[in-house]
Amino acid sequence: MSNKSSLEHFILLGFSDRPRLEHILFVIVLIFYLITLVGNITIILVSQLDSRLHTPMYFFLTHLSFLDLCFTTSSIPQFLFNLGGSNKTISYLGCAIRLFMFLGLGGIECILLAVMAYDRFTAICKPLRYTVIMHPQLCVQLVAISWGTGLLNSLVMSPITMKLPRCGKHQVKHFLCEMPALIKMACVDTVAIESTVFILSVIIGLVPLSLILISYGYITQTILRIKSAAGRKKAYNTCGSHLTVVSLFYGNIIYIYMQPGNNSSQDQGKFLTLFYNLVTPMLNPLIYTLRNKEVKSALKKLFWKKAGLSEK
Repeated sequence: MSNKSSLEHFILLGFSDRPRLEHILFVIVLIFYLITLVGNITIILVSQLDSRLHTPMYFFLTHLSFLDLCFTTSSIPQFLFNLGGSNKTISYLGCAIRLFMFLGLGGIECILLAVMAYDRFTAICKPLRYTVIMHPQLCVQLVAISWGTGLLNSLVMSPITMKLPRCGKHQVKHFLCEMPALIKMACVDTVAIESTVFILSVIIGLVPLSLILISYGYITQTILRIKSAAGRKKAYNTCGSHLTVVSLFYGNIIYIYMQPGNNSSQDQGKFLTLFYNLVTPMLNPLIYTLRNKEVKSALKKLFWKKAGLSEK
């Protein structure tokens, strides 16, 4: 019966051993989730409605915001449901779908951030050829490669994780169906699985990060050769938002996925995953809005246009 039970559902323990913390987290997570929805939807709408933002940079930013919306929505509503009640169960199929989405969307974002770095490299290092190189067809192809590679990676990693024998165990010591937590439940030696996961994580995570660092190496050299202070400041502002987002995103996933699964404390892993899954997608629109004059100008234009229509 226990083997059959483990195949039908899982129990997401999360923070169930601390009910008071669950109540506090419910309020905080709900507020952050709503801010994430509003912020990313705003970025998408502004990028589509303002013709001045119909450029490769904002095309990629639109896809990043869409990814963040899907990423948080794939797990946060379930987490809020678990925080708000005593029922912590999730079906086997539901867990598998959420794991696939979590890994797939995370992989897509890794590659998309590298694509955005290449866009910035082209804009700063090859400004005269920028519009020729970053033509619309190439932009669509780069986004398609990001989606295809990320989903393919998830198609490999998700079945490997879900098919591990668990000998009747169905209590996940996490608030979502996350790969390290599910691997820890296995009742067999997981060294081979962890090695496979590590190699795939390096390919999907560190290869794009290496390309980002190489791009910014060339960008830094170009910026240092700019004589005017205004030109250097403009170049730094252009790249600053993207670098901040890259640091937040990769800082968390490297810590979570590039270390042996049993070394970090469970609570630390939960809070890091929560930060990576909710706080980073919430901060992305704020970072791009606060540091970007074009986005702020487009928001003001959209706001005053709506204000004028309401007065009429």
